[in-house]
Amino acid sequence: MHGFIPPERYIPYLTWPAVQTLAERGDAVLVQPIGAIEQHGPHLPLATDAAIATGVLGAALSRLAPDVPVYALPPLYYGKSNEHVGFPGTVMLSAATLLATLMEIGESVYSWGVRRLVFFNAHGGQPQVIDIAARDLRARHRDLMTFPFFAWSAARGDEDLLSPRERAEGMHAGDAETSVLQALLGDYVLSERAVVEYPPARSKCLTPEGALPYAWLTADLTRSGVIGDPTTATAEKGRRWLELLGESWAEVFAELTRFELPASD
Repeated sequence: MHGFIPPERYIPYLTWPAVQTLAERGDAVLVQPIGAIEQHGPHLPLATDAAIATGVLGAALSRLAPDVPVYALPPLYYGKSNEHVGFPGTVMLSAATLLATLMEIGESVYSWGVRRLVFFNAHGGQPQVIDIAARDLRARHRDLMTFPFFAWSAARGDEDLLSPRERAEGMHAGDAETSVLQALLGDYVLSERAVVEYPPARSKCLTPEGALPYAWLTADLTRSGVIGDPTTATAEKGRRWLELLGESWAEVFAELTRFELPASD
């Protein structure tokens, strides 16, 4: 059941008295990995985002000292993926359903006595919903600290792994995701079917992402489901990303066990 998560840090394997003891510490951190089941072009499995969330999280947790109390909840495989409507295989939760699910997970964790909760997301279509859930839980429970994190955001030292165009325009099923999947689930990556597709520029100032974005569906930007270049991906690059991300997130998670909000100092 634990997949890429170290089994000794997987909450479902614990008993309720063990969770109670963990909560009584006061410094325990629970991490909710969040992915999606959605199309990732003709070459990547539907579980790509969920695999990246759990794979990166596992790489981080495996680097922590045994006495650092950071544990993973079961992955949330489904997410808000309606931008991929029309591509078979995509499972779409509404923003309201995802928000309600995260809120109820947070309420459950709070009821245990745990006061540090991370939402660890790897799907680019739902950070806004996760931000809202984290803020609303914080407003509802003033002694609860919540952290809405994106799995890719802690990367450092990866500047040479992507071409300039891929770093600027690659958005989905491109080099980075394909490389990491080759490292994590190489048997399920159909590299021979990978295609390159970038959306055509339609405006000098408006872009799909950035300071002046427009709302888009994946079918507006690509026919294949790919937005980027997966043909340059390698498992070696994927392993390096996992190493870099694992090291960075391990530092962050260790910091969370010591972190206090400024007003509580």
